Amino acid sequence: MNPESDVEMHHFIGKDIIYFHCLFWPAMLEGAGFRRPDGVYAHGFLTVNGTKMSKSRGTFIMARTWLDHFEPDYLRYYFAAKLGSGLADIDLNLEDFRYRVNSDLVGKLVNIASRSAGFIRKLGDGKLAAELPDPALYERFVAEHDAICADYENRNYHSAVRRIMALADEANRYIAEHQPWVLAKEPGNEDQVVAICTQGLNLFKLLMTWLSPVIPFTADKAGQFLNTHLDDFSTVDQPLLDHKINKFKPLIQRVEEEQTDKLIAASRESLAAAEAGNSTETKEQKDDANMIQFDDFIKVELRVARIEKAEEVEGADKLLRLHLDLGEMGKRQVLAGIRKHYQPEDLGGRLTVVVANLEPRKMRFGVSEGMVLAATGEDGRPHLLSPDSGAEPGMRIS
Repeated sequence: MNPESDVEMHHFIGKDIIYFHCLFWPAMLEGAGFRRPDGVYAHGFLTVNGTKMSKSRGTFIMARTWLDHFEPDYLRYYFAAKLGSGLADIDLNLEDFRYRVNSDLVGKLVNIASRSAGFIRKLGDGKLAAELPDPALYERFVAEHDAICADYENRNYHSAVRRIMALADEANRYIAEHQPWVLAKEPGNEDQVVAICTQGLNLFKLLMTWLSPVIPFTADKAGQFLNTHLDDFSTVDQPLLDHKINKFKPLIQRVEEEQTDKLIAASRESLAAAEAGNSTETKEQKDDANMIQFDDFIKVELRVARIEKAEEVEGADKLLRLHLDLGEMGKRQVLAGIRKHYQPEDLGGRLTVVVANLEPRKMRFGVSEGMVLAATGEDGRPHLLSPDSGAEPGMRIS
């Protein structure tokens, strides 16, 4: 730890532990001859697919299990895209995770390099042009440097990522508008094509430099491709010109649903093996570990809801959109991952139980304004909970 920098306490630890560290870290540092920290930074809890980590669902994911299936940069980027300076919890939604990696890192960022690299090698003998065809565009990107650095400094990582990805969209538009693949078909356009692709790769260099603290392993691969280092922010105003690059190799792969399914399955297996080998833990210890305080329980507001209509969500294999009536509490829309197990027409008019005071969550396919409760067996199949006969929409469950 560098005593001349702020002490940052990284992610997803309990508030009681945060309190302990806030009390004792300054004294410990001072006693060891270091200065007291300017601040102690912490973040909220981590949930998976909108709920507390679950062993039975396989969403209690160990770091080793993750690394057996995915590169660390995938998760680093996903967390950075959602992480702010406050204490808000972060949800690892695996469907959203796949979308962000495939859309942002593969479809936007790496796409810039993959579209440009081949033309540089084929028409420019692997060497970038001596000048940028649009230096003003490059300078406009560089002008965002201070704002991005300020976001990092203030721990507003999600804001930094948004700025960078907005610039990635602009870089892709530049390449799409100039269509080097069309120009390359006509003899005599070689220099123009190389210039366009030089512009694209220099914009890619800027974006990857700014993202190097977030996805360092991918940035290192990109640096090998561009034949330069991409971890120095002081070089953003220095474009690569008349510069030899190496052959492009894929920097990051798309994430498919099958891969996240395998991650969940492996998590179940690794936890089962760990529990089988842990013969020293008593049943009482396990039970105590799952206990919560009554004050925590009463914070959850459970209400009876009537499903007025259920419908499939276009583009989502697992989701149904439930239109709920909560009586005096009004109407709600909830996105529930039960599409594989329930037909929409079978749910209309059914009473169920919903967490009514859950903060609305913006998802790729819309906003979910609560959570319906379901019992889940070892096979992972959800069974929606239903109240007894006589219950009415809006009744509180206690």
